Amino acid sequence: MKLFQILRPLCPGNGHETEKDLKLIMHPTKIIIGITGGSGCGKTTLAQRIHRHFTREDGSCPVGLLCLDSYYRSRDDLSFEERAKLNYDCPEAFDFDLLCRHLEQLKAGESIDCPVYDYGNHTRADHTIRIEPAEVLLLEGILLFCHPTLRELIDLKIYIDTDADVRLLRRIRRDMAERGRTLDSIASQYFGTVKPMHERYIAPSRRYADIILQTDADNSIPFSLLTGHINSFITSEDPTLA
Repeated sequence: MKLFQILRPLCPGNGHETEKDLKLIMHPTKIIIGITGGSGCGKTTLAQRIHRHFTREDGSCPVGLLCLDSYYRSRDDLSFEERAKLNYDCPEAFDFDLLCRHLEQLKAGESIDCPVYDYGNHTRADHTIRIEPAEVLLLEGILLFCHPTLRELIDLKIYIDTDADVRLLRRIRRDMAERGRTLDSIASQYFGTVKPMHERYIAPSRRYADIILQTDADNSIPFSLLTGHINSFITSEDPTLA
């Protein structure tokens, strides 16, 4: 008797699932690692570097990557000028309900259609990205620990503590190079919403962190610690990776 047939009674559904369907159910996301910190702390760069580290030659990867920025609320009800004036650094700017539903789906072994945010137009794009469950999911974003339900879904909470001047310089470089913004607009947003929201929401959320990492110039310390932890988890779950 095939393993597929043996496991059928253990899997939810109507009894008409395909072997591909059950494969997804049998391989859910087992651990979610949340990486947060102030804007420009290096969380996105660190998460992407870790993801590349675990990507195999065939393109597969046991480590998934999801960004909180993808879950900015779609405000198509407002004009572009009105959207440009919104506070994008407060909890109300994000669709946490959708993110939590998606994390629950991944933990259940189901794929999700992740929204794509268009920074140039301050709204969601028309298309989404299909994301499949991975053994380990890296979730990064500025306000991860500010939502109670989301905190409960995150298994390991990491806070990256980076000097404010370093964070500001990184933000200026990123916004000018990647988002075509002027120095005046960056400064206006930073002092108008980014800095005060960091002090009100993000910095206090350190108390929820399981680990607080002091970053160095190239994030080599957090990288080594997190890759070591992830590797030990993956290896313990899959002997073929030892």
